[in-house]
Order: sequence, then structure tokens, then C-alpha cells
Amino acid sequence: MGASDNTKGLALAVASSAFIGASFILKKIGLMRAGKCGVRAGGGGYTYLLEPLWWAGLITMLLGEVANFVAYVFAPAVLVTPLGALSIIVSSVLAHFVLKERLNKLGVLGCISCIVGSVVVVLHAPEEHMPDSVEEIWDLATQPGFLAYAGTTLLLMAIVVVFIEPRYGQKNILIYLGICSSMGSLTVVSIKAVGVAIKLTLDGMNQLAYPHTWLFILVAVICGVSQLNYLNKALDTFDLAMVSPVYYVMFTTLTIVASSIMFKDGAGQSLSSIASECCGLVTILSGTILLHAAKQKEAASSPASTWPLDRGISWYISVGSDNLLRNVEDDYFAAPQSSPATP
Repeated sequence: MGASDNTKGLALAVASSAFIGASFILKKIGLMRAGKCGVRAGGGGYTYLLEPLWWAGLITMLLGEVANFVAYVFAPAVLVTPLGALSIIVSSVLAHFVLKERLNKLGVLGCISCIVGSVVVVLHAPEEHMPDSVEEIWDLATQPGFLAYAGTTLLLMAIVVVFIEPRYGQKNILIYLGICSSMGSLTVVSIKAVGVAIKLTLDGMNQLAYPHTWLFILVAVICGVSQLNYLNKALDTFDLAMVSPVYYVMFTTLTIVASSIMFKDGAGQSLSSIASECCGLVTILSGTILLHAAKQKEAASSPASTWPLDRGISWYISVGSDNLLRNVEDDYFAAPQSSPATP
């Protein structure tokens, strides 16, 4: 896979982050306007379905998810997944100018860290070999290393779901997010296989006749639904300020590990390039945590507000007003997020 394909993947990943970041703002404004005319979404209302801005946000988000899906076809996960952090920058910057939400110095530092880390990852991203058929992808998926990863992941998740999650899921944020992130890593590699199959089919090499293609689709659907289920449980149980950075770190790390094992993303790279990628990834993760820490700090210092649109919407209302926030965030996160194969 040549550098031109990496460039396509990069452009699609950046476009995906821009769409998803903008969709958050559009949906948030739509939900707030709808809330002034009827029962809020968090209270079981569906007035937002009549709000054009909410639909604009939903369509924008879907465009972002499609772009992210296609990006995995052209570029390795080590390049695409970390760039999901850019959606946080887009939403934060737009919130600063459109919603008049203050982006403090800590938030600015987080944005700069994400940008610097992304540049480092892009500059040292490995080139990826395009498989010639789904059978070749199946051979990669059945190699001992990936089978060991997938088998261990599924076994651990089964133990956690059956024995640990019922007792400790409501107490420890790592339980729900661990299940979600592990399933997410398998979702991404399956989606990448499906994407390659679609691309080869469009190029004239029909891959739909292979049972492997449909198996990858089935795995992607099952893992994706499981991922969404436990992400929603985490969002419903814990504060968004805790869920977002922890989920992004765990999901990004496990996705890169799974993709590297299956597709051998780092094969042929020098140690210095691999080290640079790791430094860039750590920088992005640190920037993400700083951004959410900035929002959490603002939440603790912001006075209560009635959310008038003409005065700007505060990202948080007050420390104890998570019900007002939840109706916005739950609605947004009700759809799957990729890299974000949706961090």
C-alpha cells in the first residue's frame, strides 16, 4: 500500500473528525431548542425529532462515521484511530465560538498536544499492504498470534460479563469500558476486513461469494452491538468527564494492538519510527485527558444556568446537574463511535 493510500486515509480520518465534532454542536443546539418547546430527551421526550438542527447533526455524524469506515480501508489503524481525538478539538473550538463556552488555558494546551501528537503519528505512520482477497485477510485472522489475542479477549470478556460485571459494573468504570474497548478492537479489524472486501468487489474482484466476507460482517455486527451496549451502560452510570478519556485511551490502545497483530502494521519499520509513533500516541492521549480535565474544572467553577440559547450554553451546568447534561450526551452517544471506529 503506497503513500498515496495513506494520504487518502489521512484525509478521510481528518474529515471524519471534523464531521463528528461539528455534529455534536448541531445536535446539542437542536436538543436545547427542542427542550424549550417540550419534554427533554432525558425525560423521555421526542420533541427533538421535529428539530431540523438535530437531524442536521445526525446526518453530519453519519457522514463522519462513513468517512472513518472508508479511512480504515486505505490506512492502518495506527494512523486512523488516534486521529479520532481531533473530533474533540473540533467540538471544543466550535463550542468556544458558537456556544460561547470558554476554552481555558488547560483546554488550549490539550488541543495543542493532540495536534502535535497527530502530526508525529502521521509523519511516522507505516505503509500498509492491500490484501488481494478476503481469503488473504482470513489467513491473517487465523494466524496463531491473532487467534491467541482474539481467543484471550473473548474468554476474559466472558468471565467479566458473567462473574464480575453483575457485582462490580456499577462501581468500577473499568469494567464496562474494558468490555466495550475489547469488543471495539475486534469491531475495527472486522470492519477493516469488510471495507477491503467492498473495495475489491467494486474494483471488479467479487468477494461476496466468499463465506469469509459474511463471517467478518457478522463479527463486526455482534461486536459493534456489544460495544455500543456497554458504552451506553458506562455513560448512564458514570460521569462523561470520566468515561470519555478512559474509553478513548483503552479503545485506542487495544485497537492498535489488535490491528498490529493481525495486519502486522509495524513490519519493516525501524525502531526509531515505532518509538516516534508511540510518543505521538502518548502525546495525543495526554492531550485528550487535558481537554476533559479542562471541562471538568470548568464544571466545578461554573454557576447554575437555565441554558438560554441567546446567552450561550455551558458545557456543564453545575456539579450536581448531571441530569440536564445526560439528556444531551446520551442522545449523542446513542450512536456507535469508531476511532473512532467513533473515540
